[in-house]
Amino acid sequence: MALHQELEAVTHAFSGHGVDEKALLTILGKWDPLEREAFRKKTQHFFSEDRERNFQRWHDHIVRLLKHEFVRYKNAVVLWAMHPWERDARLVKEALKKGSNAYGVLVEIACTRSSEELLGARKAYHSLFEHSIEEDVASHIHGTDRKLLVALVSAYRYEGAKVKDDIAKSEAKTLSNAIKNAQKKQIVEDDEVIRILATRSKIHLHAIYKHYKEISGKNLDEDLDDLRLKETVECLVTPQKYFSKVLDAAMKVDVDKNTKKALTRVIVTRADIDMKEIKAEYNILYGAPLPKKVEETAKGNYKDFLLTLIARGG
Repeated sequence: MALHQELEAVTHAFSGHGVDEKALLTILGKWDPLEREAFRKKTQHFFSEDRERNFQRWHDHIVRLLKHEFVRYKNAVVLWAMHPWERDARLVKEALKKGSNAYGVLVEIACTRSSEELLGARKAYHSLFEHSIEEDVASHIHGTDRKLLVALVSAYRYEGAKVKDDIAKSEAKTLSNAIKNAQKKQIVEDDEVIRILATRSKIHLHAIYKHYKEISGKNLDEDLDDLRLKETVECLVTPQKYFSKVLDAAMKVDVDKNTKKALTRVIVTRADIDMKEIKAEYNILYGAPLPKKVEETAKGNYKDFLLTLIARGG
């Protein structure tokens, strides 16, 4: 392979989700000092020239980025090996540390787990951090999201098959009225809206979703402007659609590191649950197989591990 081809291959190995360990071992590992200097000079998006002192230095933000990319495979393996309760507890803790941009993870865990799984995450959180999830959510989150998120993480929903259709229809009207009156009162501050979304069973919420469309002509999540409420409805009623959208956003070019991390989180946490359904929904939404998209996006051992987990679902 000519040097210019090797330079291109190594640049590609560093660019994306994970790193191509094989290319780095077979090419970068054998380069002599002049070849490594040529790489530094030809990749100005990685290095800058210090002309006064006559050397090329990494851009600081690239060093930080590559640290994350090199550990992506390790993090995926560690998460996969964890007990699901501990995994969710640690994801909650991390989201609280990161702030409002990560609060969607709290919604995801609170609304896509079963009642027993969410209770298990709360038990694990007690054990790991000697606080409750509820108290940490309440103390860390301020503003309009607090009431909703505390209610969601505190939930223990009925999981039987019984639904009272007349109540579901009435509550669909309650949600419709709250959305119509949103200019007078923020929906996320409406106690009845919070009660319905945080306490009703998922099968009951499916009935509400159906009646809401009959009343308004649109899906409930389409009518919600509040991001946290929209995520809540999607996670409770159309979780495979929600996860497909999160995965697609994580695989876009030049997304931030926190958005990228969702690729690991979703594939690891859903591999044994509903990956087959997520793959089908992803294909419907984006017209491409999820494994093919991951194959094109991720690199190295990280890519191979993700594809292995995706294949578990059939």
